[in-house]
Amino acid sequence: MINAEDWKQEQERLDAVTEKLQARIAELEPEVVGLHGQVTDIRKQFWEEVTVNTSTDEDFEETFYSIRQQEALLSERERSHRLRVQQWKNMKRLLPSPYFGRIDFHEDGLSFTEQIYIGVSSFVDSDGMSFLIYDWRTPVASMYYDYSPGEAGYDTPVGHVSGKMKLKRQYQIREGKLQNVFDTSLTIGDELLQQVLGKGADNQMKSIVATIQKEQNAIIREDKSRMLIVQGAAGSGKTSAALQRVAYLLYKHRERLKADQIVLFSPNPMFNSYVSTVLPELGEENMQQTTFQEYLDYWFGRTFRLEDPFDQMEYLLTEQSAQGYEARLKGIQYKASVDFLHALQHYAHWLEREGMLFTSIRFRDRDLITAKQMKSKFYGYDPSIRMTNRIAMLQEWLLRELASLESKEREALWVQEELDYLDKDQYAEAYQQLHKERGVFDFAEQYEEVRERLQGERRPDEGDFDYADREEQLLRRMIVKEQFKPLKRSVKRMLFIDMVGLYLQLFENDDAFKTMTDAAEIPSLWTEICGQTRDKLERHELFYEDATPYLYLKELIEGVRTNTEIRHVFVDEGQDYSMFQYEFLKRLFPRARMTVLGDFGQAIFAQSTELHGEDSPLIGLYGESETTLFRLVRSYRSTKEIVEFTKPVLPNAGEIVPFERSGRKPLLSKVESGEKRVKRIAEHLAVLQEEGFTSIGIVTKTAAESKEAFDLLTSQGCHGLKLVTKNTPNFEKGTLILPVYLAKGVEFDAVLIYDASSQTYHRESERKLFYTACTRAMHRLLLFAEGEWTPFIQGADPSLYEVEQ
Repeated sequence: MINAEDWKQEQERLDAVTEKLQARIAELEPEVVGLHGQVTDIRKQFWEEVTVNTSTDEDFEETFYSIRQQEALLSERERSHRLRVQQWKNMKRLLPSPYFGRIDFHEDGLSFTEQIYIGVSSFVDSDGMSFLIYDWRTPVASMYYDYSPGEAGYDTPVGHVSGKMKLKRQYQIREGKLQNVFDTSLTIGDELLQQVLGKGADNQMKSIVATIQKEQNAIIREDKSRMLIVQGAAGSGKTSAALQRVAYLLYKHRERLKADQIVLFSPNPMFNSYVSTVLPELGEENMQQTTFQEYLDYWFGRTFRLEDPFDQMEYLLTEQSAQGYEARLKGIQYKASVDFLHALQHYAHWLEREGMLFTSIRFRDRDLITAKQMKSKFYGYDPSIRMTNRIAMLQEWLLRELASLESKEREALWVQEELDYLDKDQYAEAYQQLHKERGVFDFAEQYEEVRERLQGERRPDEGDFDYADREEQLLRRMIVKEQFKPLKRSVKRMLFIDMVGLYLQLFENDDAFKTMTDAAEIPSLWTEICGQTRDKLERHELFYEDATPYLYLKELIEGVRTNTEIRHVFVDEGQDYSMFQYEFLKRLFPRARMTVLGDFGQAIFAQSTELHGEDSPLIGLYGESETTLFRLVRSYRSTKEIVEFTKPVLPNAGEIVPFERSGRKPLLSKVESGEKRVKRIAEHLAVLQEEGFTSIGIVTKTAAESKEAFDLLTSQGCHGLKLVTKNTPNFEKGTLILPVYLAKGVEFDAVLIYDASSQTYHRESERKLFYTACTRAMHRLLLFAEGEWTPFIQGADPSLYEVEQ
């Protein structure tokens, strides 16, 4: 803490800044309202102020420039309004707590020391020159995160600035009043961080700009690499740093980067709501947020009934004794591998020489263009032409053929039959089109005459014969054109390629696969894997592990769909993505930089990718020179006692460093029956709620177990429970019951592990699942079991936990 005199000076300075903020807000408010009114009026009166006259070239030119003038005026007013609104919002956001840090910096070569106060936004004095508050994203503010008092410096667009930091101070301010002030020699003083981390969990993630650590700051400001990989321990602030990174990028590149040019791939829809307030809290618009499953659903549409990753997880966790389980597991792992990626690339090259499959274009129960004709045409092109170009050439040929066949089809007998059953609207349309050529627009009174003539009820007058014939030809053309529309549309959508057949062809047998893909070896149980894949596809269903390879093969053949507008892609829980998915994202967003965040200790899905280290396939995605790796080992979420308890669960977790925040040791409670276990959980739940914990997670292994826990605890009289499923859209406060794979990325004040017995968690593949469940807890962790404890904690040091008697 600082002395009384310093405290007085700081409060006086805070009062002065607050007063200037209030004055600036009062000054901006009428401008904001006034400009809004001007914009609204200009929009309403836009055409009133424009005289439209196109009689002559001069009149047309005058009209054009009049419109341009009004458009420019409206655009300028809208820009001014947006700027004023943004300034006004920034001031309002600063007012309760204008700044959180200060550094006194003496730049080399200057005669004075500057006091630099740091907040979530910049605030300049009325002279327009003196910064009262610096935005945390400015280059000079980086020293607050990166240096202790002493030699310091920062990079600017014109070079490096060096000097000496003489003071670093931290503040807690509420409603314009100082609560705490700390002088520190650390990046962020433990006192402030202790207080922030000691608070309860919320239903939405908060900004961490006041407590960013040096290693997090490096991640936030890294702006050179094409690929940024962050491997971080549970609770190390990966996601928080990533969101501040988005805010930093939007600030630094504000002239050319917009929020809708950044996309975040989240682990589930609920997580999107959890992080949705961080950027608005920092004065930035939210980026685009989605899940990879939503992307797959968009592209597959109604083609297949697609399995999602949570259904895949449920199968792996609950069907271990089912026939074909081992084959399915090996299939998931192989289809997510780099080997299968290369196999598909070789398969596409093989298809350039032989084996392409097409679908005949059928019309009225006959083939118009056969698959055999397409295949002959495709392989008749110069073999040096790339696959995608040959497909485009074939598509153009098919459209030309359909146009020719459409013309011939007009004389078919079925067309005459259709003519006899046309309704009045269709006759009217034909009559309108034909008479437009003659300048006749008032056709409403005459279409009945045309209908009667064409149906033979009325003979045309002499001299009208040619005209009636033209009417009939027009109607024939209209009928056939309408019938051929779906055929042309299917060709434009590449439906003449038998994609299902091409993917199925990969799974015919061992020898065929090796021939088509140049594979040196194939996984064990391949015959069974092939059978499972074929059965699924033939039912118009698709395993989750097949979805991305299927799309990847489709694009190798048809051409890549790209989004060149996106500049940054963020992938959270990145260890749960396969190399196929990363390759797909790279191709989809060719102009984007990628930031991948994850923890291989929480790699609970079978297709997981190693994020860090020399063996990580991710390094090869853009190349080592384009990739930067960060490793976060300090855990801030959980108390020291919880971190020390969970570390031994993972073989390589020894490097995890807990933050020095103490609490109660994890509690282990063993009971004799499932009924008693539920009753004891209900008792502890009531105690936790009485203690004031407002965010409690009851974490189960599977969705079925969550439903069981919800029903049994409800019958015990527990109220306010919320069952979370894969379709739950929002993360809410309260007592949530959810499977562990939906709890990833979120945190709770207290976590109750519904069943930590060896019966539930005993396979080695479930070790990371159990670790993930335990590391959701911030302050309290309670584990319950009927019978033996899971082997993952059986050998734990007894000093690391308490046992309920």
